Amino acid sequence: MKGAEALLKALEREGVEVIFGHPGGAIMPTYDALYDSKIRHILVRHEQGGIHAATAYARASGRVGVVMATSGPGALNLVTGLADAFMDSTPVVAITGNVPRALIGTDAFQEADVTGVTMPITKHNYLVQEVNDIPRVVREAFHIASTGRPGPVLIDLPKDVQLAEFNGSFDVELDLPGYKPTTKGHPKQIERALDALEKAERPILMVGGGAQHAHGELLAFAERTGIPVITTLMGLGAFPGNHPLWLGMPGMHGTVAANRAIHHADVILAIGLRFDDRVTGKVSRFAPHAHTIIHVDIDPAEIGKVVRTHVPIVGDAKLVLRELLKGAKPLKLAAWWRELEEWRTRHPLRWKPRPHLQSQEVIRAFHEATGGQAIVTTGVGQHQMFAAQFFPVSRPRSFITSGGLGTMGVGLPFAIGAKVARPEELVIDFDGDGSFQ
Repeated sequence: MKGAEALLKALEREGVEVIFGHPGGAIMPTYDALYDSKIRHILVRHEQGGIHAATAYARASGRVGVVMATSGPGALNLVTGLADAFMDSTPVVAITGNVPRALIGTDAFQEADVTGVTMPITKHNYLVQEVNDIPRVVREAFHIASTGRPGPVLIDLPKDVQLAEFNGSFDVELDLPGYKPTTKGHPKQIERALDALEKAERPILMVGGGAQHAHGELLAFAERTGIPVITTLMGLGAFPGNHPLWLGMPGMHGTVAANRAIHHADVILAIGLRFDDRVTGKVSRFAPHAHTIIHVDIDPAEIGKVVRTHVPIVGDAKLVLRELLKGAKPLKLAAWWRELEEWRTRHPLRWKPRPHLQSQEVIRAFHEATGGQAIVTTGVGQHQMFAAQFFPVSRPRSFITSGGLGTMGVGLPFAIGAKVARPEELVIDFDGDGSFQ
């Protein structure tokens, strides 16, 4: 068995069914081995489209997306997509070919220091030097990509490693002593959070992309307590967009009700979001009446980074919400809801009628025609915000866009990746003329 075959077998053992990719000389041994693999390969016209498709596949399915490219320019064409996946916490494994080990550092044809270039925009990366390390590297890469705060991992494989004889074992145990993400919230912090919410008069729930997998627990918690819910762009779908507790999206493109709720809230429970500048605006003026901000996040580096946090809870959103549910009670929020309903009634999302067709009309017509039962992808720009505003999604993993990096051109490859992940579903790409080019 060659290294390339070992790579594909290791991927199969991780449950990989699909690889998006574009061939080239340095990755050709692995492409040759694909003929005898169960893995489906989807050929893309450009490597950047491949990684965007893998990103959407991961976002739509909840599984790790996989992309493959050759060395040098092929691998470097993945850079924007890796940065996009990194910013939006998406589990992707990128596999790149490289020149033979003896030629590394000689400026060989199509050689590039891919691990060096991608170090700041990947969660981890590997340059595989020994063929028998392949199963261990693949196992670690998938574990790192999909646990803790998810993110992209790159595996760089020299061509001679792919061609070398493999005589190692596939039964490898994870041994990553320096990587142990905290998933369960501290019990004392859970108690503090529940106590603050019970005493609150104007609480709100702010939800980001880190809660997409916790939609069931989130819905149960919100319905039990009666707390209004606001979802960021990346959090759309984590809470049903047709639910009476939902106030919409916050920030510069958000609803009046959502932004006023943040401004007047006395307690904020934020789950799985980064407090991005598009959400907070001027940080010194963000939530001026909130005496308690509870921030739940799997990544401790995000807590307190932008907004002062009074009750930090490091943990997985799903597990933390389960613990919060154990002590959650219905809250007396009638006066608060009267204010919220007034804002929502007086300031609905709308547009000025004009003689020509407008984007908002088209998007709303699609929503009415589909009943909102579609996966939506977008590029980046005004059309993206119109889609977020006028196509409220009611299911998780059903609004797929570029958030943190704001990458134009992702809409179509995102749609392809989402359709591959969920082939039975309708996928709609709302795109702008600039992004579509």
